[in-house]
Amino acid sequence: MKDKTFVIDTNVLLYDPESIIKFPRSEVIIPVTVLEELDKMKRLPNELGKNSRAVFRKLDSLHTLGEGNLHQGVKLPNGSTIRIQLEMREEMPNFFTLTVNDNRIILTAYLLQKEGREVIFVSKDFAARIKAEAIGIEAEDYENLKFSYESIYRGIRKVEISKHEIDLFYKDGLLERTDFNSFPNEYFVMTSPEHSSAVGKYDPVRNHIEPLLKVGNIWGIKPKNVEQRCAMDVLLRDDIKLVTLIGQAGTGKTLLALACGLRKVFDENLYTKILVSRPVIPLGRDIGYLPGTKEEKLFNWMQPIYDNLEFLCDSSGHEANETLRWVMESKKIEMEAVTYIRGRSLPKMFIIIDEAQNLTPHEVKTIISRAGEGTKVILTGDPTQIDNPYLDKDSNGLTYTIGRFSEHKIYGNVFLEKTERSELAALAAEIL
Repeated sequence: MKDKTFVIDTNVLLYDPESIIKFPRSEVIIPVTVLEELDKMKRLPNELGKNSRAVFRKLDSLHTLGEGNLHQGVKLPNGSTIRIQLEMREEMPNFFTLTVNDNRIILTAYLLQKEGREVIFVSKDFAARIKAEAIGIEAEDYENLKFSYESIYRGIRKVEISKHEIDLFYKDGLLERTDFNSFPNEYFVMTSPEHSSAVGKYDPVRNHIEPLLKVGNIWGIKPKNVEQRCAMDVLLRDDIKLVTLIGQAGTGKTLLALACGLRKVFDENLYTKILVSRPVIPLGRDIGYLPGTKEEKLFNWMQPIYDNLEFLCDSSGHEANETLRWVMESKKIEMEAVTYIRGRSLPKMFIIIDEAQNLTPHEVKTIISRAGEGTKVILTGDPTQIDNPYLDKDSNGLTYTIGRFSEHKIYGNVFLEKTERSELAALAAEIL
């Protein structure tokens, strides 16, 4: 059986700079057009620039990992061969205009296939994959950093137990059940045939289910359903350092995270500040095209955060404008673009990354790895609503984080399904 030949698109390398060494026992072809695209991006002051430079460093280091050269092919220990393919000019077909870089990359795959190779075109761009398949080339998405959104750990599970066990849970403050095959910090909504119910969290250290923290009024808001109760519980637990909140618009993800952050920073002084960030997708993950200072530019992108802050200050029982002014002037809440988090060390902070579904796995890794001693990181988002053209509900950084962290004791996840923003928002989420 002959080896497969994988032709790698630029977006795959930007998504995962290590991808070139993740095709064992295969020939990996990088068209020269891909290098030209990466070369144009390498000076960008964002994640694209960082990943472009990482790809070139990886290519430059291949000779230390294997034998050969990039013209004839570098043979790696995993059985793969990596080669740079110069443009092939013979028998130029008229399928697409060759002034488009995507078409030139697809042409490389087409001409290699005409030589008798078993070629697979790998791209994160579904339009490019469709074009490749239209001219008879097998095309695939890059699957290495993926977890199925439909089957990911949801954080909350409904179980039916006896009324006697529920009574003991309330009496003893714990429930010894080792047959649930629980994830660390998983929440259980326990019901009985007699309509008794209780909610608890699995403690991975003591190996039992324990009651939720007593949560009252937090900056004027209370949980409106059992999912929000669980979300507040995981947000307020100091031993859980990484939290993901997933849900559609209006389920309260950002509002709950901000409210708990205000409690921990302003009321309990456990963290030095709240750092809030969102990926800036519509302008290519940068904010340079808006006028003004960084803070003035960020104001437009952080408006949903300010809206939530105003709501919390208004709900706190004090004069809303004065409370909001006091919060902002305290310097204990900071807004930052994801682009500028890289390179920082962030100790003892309550970090909220909103719309995290628009981040790649590598971007999420960059953010979480910035967390210093005593820092808590919260990722919120909805993997079914993605603006990044090269991500989907399975390959985004939020889904990937859940898949990788689900079995770790310092991690918690809550999937919020019920919209509580308004009756209209709930109905729209259901029927539109």
